[in-house]
Amino acid sequence: MEFEMLATGWGLIEGPRVDDRNRLYFSDNLFGGVFRRNPDGSIDTLMPGREHVGGTAFNEDGRLIVSGPSISLWDERTGATRDLVKGYQGKQLGDFNDLTVDDYGSVWSGDVGRKGAEGSKKPAPGDLFRIDPDGTVTQMDEGILGSNGLGFSPDRKLLYYADSGAHVVYIYDVTPERTLKNRRVFAKVDEGIPDGLALDAEGNIWLAVVYTSNLVCFKPDGTVLKKATLPVKKVVSLTFGGPDLMDLYAVTVQTSRDKGSLYRTRSEVPGLAIPKGQFKV
Repeated sequence: MEFEMLATGWGLIEGPRVDDRNRLYFSDNLFGGVFRRNPDGSIDTLMPGREHVGGTAFNEDGRLIVSGPSISLWDERTGATRDLVKGYQGKQLGDFNDLTVDDYGSVWSGDVGRKGAEGSKKPAPGDLFRIDPDGTVTQMDEGILGSNGLGFSPDRKLLYYADSGAHVVYIYDVTPERTLKNRRVFAKVDEGIPDGLALDAEGNIWLAVVYTSNLVCFKPDGTVLKKATLPVKKVVSLTFGGPDLMDLYAVTVQTSRDKGSLYRTRSEVPGLAIPKGQFKV
């Protein structure tokens, strides 16, 4: 798989998503902002002041879902932003990082960067939350050291969840009531750090591994199917797009030699489409 560089010049690119018009949305988690690359190569700055965005998704009414200090809805027509999470039962939440959406239009995301104990230099673990369209926020798991990529299996019976701090990808069983059970390690990353992930239509799990040049593709049984190697290190996240969902996009973080960049290649298998949020107000 050969990667084509589409654009460069950012710090820490996160949250890539492609809309129905084949436009690639992404954020700069390091320097701030949410951006969009159009099919003609031009770049739009959408939310210049938005900080710490680790994930994006689309709402069914055209608004953009972004993470950061909250999970928020942004309306391009008005420029208005509405926060969906005000807090959770007295917890001092950190920033929400990567996210995904389920078939009910709910957003799943974990928080990172909570303040640790007084005098500690290490952040406290975060939790995984589900934010429903009616405004309900539910804690789904706890004790996540570094919340990152999330993705459901094609039959929605499994959830994959990258924990960068633990250097693993977890797998859960998803119950009919949309609770999680039987958390176990799906894959352990010994070289590099697991970050963003995406699934393809065959149920394979594609994982971006920071501090390497690799996207690693795992079979559903946890064995490695293949690796796609970028021309730079520090690949951060990925997504599928295009009319056939066979365009595979990868994004990177700046190094001493390279700026954060957008890359694209072609996949042999279509990606698994991510549902849209169903938030009404």
